Amino acid sequence: MATSLQSTTTLHNGVKMPWLGLGVFLVEEGQEVVSSVKAAIEAGYRSIDTAELYANEEGVGQAIAESNVPREELFLTSKVWNNHQGYESTIEAFEESLRKLGTDYLDLYLIHWPCPGIGKYVETWKALEQLYKDGRVRAIGVSNFNVSHLEDIINQCEIVPMVNQVEYHPRLTQTELHEFCKKHQIQLEAWSPLMRGGLLEDPTINEIANKYGKSTAQVILRWDLQNEVVTIPKSIKAHRIQENADVFDFELTEEEMGKISALNQDERIGPDPDEFNRL
Repeated sequence: MATSLQSTTTLHNGVKMPWLGLGVFLVEEGQEVVSSVKAAIEAGYRSIDTAELYANEEGVGQAIAESNVPREELFLTSKVWNNHQGYESTIEAFEESLRKLGTDYLDLYLIHWPCPGIGKYVETWKALEQLYKDGRVRAIGVSNFNVSHLEDIINQCEIVPMVNQVEYHPRLTQTELHEFCKKHQIQLEAWSPLMRGGLLEDPTINEIANKYGKSTAQVILRWDLQNEVVTIPKSIKAHRIQENADVFDFELTEEEMGKISALNQDERIGPDPDEFNRL
């Protein structure tokens, strides 16, 4: 169980991944992303999650270079965007991400969306397998994959994804998907764990937060961790980055966990992976 910011889960290939990290979706390239990543590293974060789409890989790389933490102590994730799906174009996108990040390897590389209408995610996965075999990336995974997409990968490829990063929060608990991932030793990871602020006024979570003297956000992140879901809350404010990490000194009861899970409405704030095919 996660007991500190440096606590890790062990992926099915033996690589250790921090339970809690910083997401940088919609964080502006330049000083904004540099400052937020440096604040996170200074606060003890060791996992940073970016993507080709976010257009801030250079700033993330700059922040890492300017931090006093060695690269090998950090866990760096990026993702290939939909318009680069396909074998050769995925390899090229990976090389470009490395260049922008100023590193010669990634800790985790993901397919950002399955894009079933485009129909290239199996071919794209085979490129990730090659990058993994070549030692360019320590672990490979997917993002926004439903059970059917995962089954295609498992049935047609050699390596089972190590991670599936999906929209996950108390209003979208993805129970069937989570069970499937557990069965196949695929680590579930939450993006938008706070539903972009949409859950911060929820009375059920507020009541639990008041009991522990914690914020609603901290209770939600604790719920993630106790559900064995890696989580990457985004913030650009140093005090909020610190606050999001202050979730290791309390534990929700089984009853409280159940109350939060019961808020599920299968409600998405992002696209449906079965229908999203934007390039």
